[in-house]
Amino acid sequence: MIAIIDYDAGNLKSVEKALVSLGQECIVTRNMREIETADKVILPGVGSFGEAMEQLKKYDLHRVIAEVTEKGTPFLGICLGLQLLFEGSEESSGVEGLNLLKGRILRIPDKEGLKIPHIGWNSLDLQNNGRLFAGLSKQPYVYFVHSYYLKAEDESIVKATTEYSAHIHASVEKGNIFACQFHPEKSSTVGLQILKNFAGI
Repeated sequence: MIAIIDYDAGNLKSVEKALVSLGQECIVTRNMREIETADKVILPGVGSFGEAMEQLKKYDLHRVIAEVTEKGTPFLGICLGLQLLFEGSEESSGVEGLNLLKGRILRIPDKEGLKIPHIGWNSLDLQNNGRLFAGLSKQPYVYFVHSYYLKAEDESIVKATTEYSAHIHASVEKGNIFACQFHPEKSSTVGLQILKNFAGI
């Protein structure tokens, strides 16, 4: 059973639909017990960093996230869900993230000819043998929607990067914790393969 954490941050149904299409049993929930006993957990999300942390704390979900990651449950953060795993974000000054991984979330710098938010398909440069990318070509295309990006402290956890006005750490993996800045659930067959790989861990 894969638990998709519901903290009123949107985009849950498309993640659920993608997993169901892969034959995965999943549940959208904020029930502590259901999350604690799930085989795998996904933290999706769209919106602002500060509001998302507020919602996670409102439902006490930051505690259960700490518990399941600590005990080794495979955990996947998607888009805002990736950003929340880190220490903080320029988007919401003074708001502490979940602090499960080290790094900062920075605003994509303005650049002539590039729109922010970054919305659309970009190719990934894969590195460090990320398990999410098993069976994919070297530069798969995936779908992004974001105005802020990750700069991880430890380059060895970075499994995919992309270029969009900055060198963006697009996916990370450390132990049982995985995260993607892009939306695998909106990334066609490539995205489904990524979700399938996660489900198979």
